[in-house]
Amino acid sequence: MTTIAFSRSHDIVIDAPATAIFDYVTNPNSWPEWLAASHALECADRPLGAGETFREFWSTRKGPVTLDWVVGAAERPTLWIGETHAGFIGPIIVRYDLAAVGDGTRFTRTVDNPARPSAPTAEMIRRMDEEAAIGLANIKRLVESRL
Repeated sequence: MTTIAFSRSHDIVIDAPATAIFDYVTNPNSWPEWLAASHALECADRPLGAGETFREFWSTRKGPVTLDWVVGAAERPTLWIGETHAGFIGPIIVRYDLAAVGDGTRFTRTVDNPARPSAPTAEMIRRMDEEAAIGLANIKRLVESRL
């Protein structure tokens, strides 16, 4: 079967220390607060470290989806990687990179699909970009409001 690798990155500068952002986004229980597709989680209510697992429940245009995740890397406060598999798009790798910039932190969220069954359409990419912009703005608002 032929597959295609696809990757998309989005970033935002947040007026907060990297540790505050890292601790917020690496606790999957926060995801429904800022990520439109994420509706519920089964996991500890804290930042998760390398080797830990959790379950996420999505609501998508294709209907409900359950994802079993494993944390591949957690290097507080600069890097976190989670990995799962979705039957309709294959493996999903989410990577968070955090870097100091001025008085704030640049938060970059990268989503990789290394073996998609087909390339996303231009419309799919547009929706991904729109949802990412909303999600990053939500993270910025929520983290900055807690400081």
